[in-house]
Amino acid sequence: MKRQDIESAASLINDATGLVIAAGAGMGVDSGLPDFRGDAGFWKAYPPMKHLGIRFSEMADPRWFEEDPALAWGFYGHRLGLYRRTEPHRGFDLLRGWADGKPAGGFVFTSNVDGQFQRAGFDPERIHECHGSIHHLQCAAGCSQVIWDAADLEVDVDGESFRAHPPLPTCPGCGALSRPNILMFGDGGWLPDRTEDQYQAMQNWASELFGRPLVVVECGAGTA
Repeated sequence: MKRQDIESAASLINDATGLVIAAGAGMGVDSGLPDFRGDAGFWKAYPPMKHLGIRFSEMADPRWFEEDPALAWGFYGHRLGLYRRTEPHRGFDLLRGWADGKPAGGFVFTSNVDGQFQRAGFDPERIHECHGSIHHLQCAAGCSQVIWDAADLEVDVDGESFRAHPPLPTCPGCGALSRPNILMFGDGGWLPDRTEDQYQAMQNWASELFGRPLVVVECGAGTA
């Protein structure tokens, strides 16, 4: 990137009334998180899936909660533990500093489900997670529209097979299996209510900035 481009971007950010931080999977890589872009990265993080010949797009499918719940919760339980243990890299602090310095503050729009922005100190009321969050759960059987916090959930996952040991997480309403409140591939059962509320909050915030300079900084998004 040319120096004049950097200076131009810095000037736009400096003069902005509000800042939107748009982040994709690559945002977590410097924290040590896998981005699952392509099968190689997924299989490196989850070797048993390579042995089984399961691709990320196939594993991230709600059907596993019916066909093989231990495998499904092994995958998502391991990810939940990984995201809880991971400390966000310094880039999160830099972005938060930029956003906090704006008259209208900032808003995060992210496709990531890892909760790293909340962990980095961003205001949870100023985050829109368009694919949901692994830190929230819903009933896999669809008994209700209830979405609940996964803060008390602990999943015992075998470190070699990446399968979850029983008892598997269940719905407090009906006792059936629960699942993460994440939009998966081919997912007709995902409950979008929490994410839609976040979207509305972002729209309300942006509408208040109409006519004033708003800057979008995109980080960690691929070219797909």
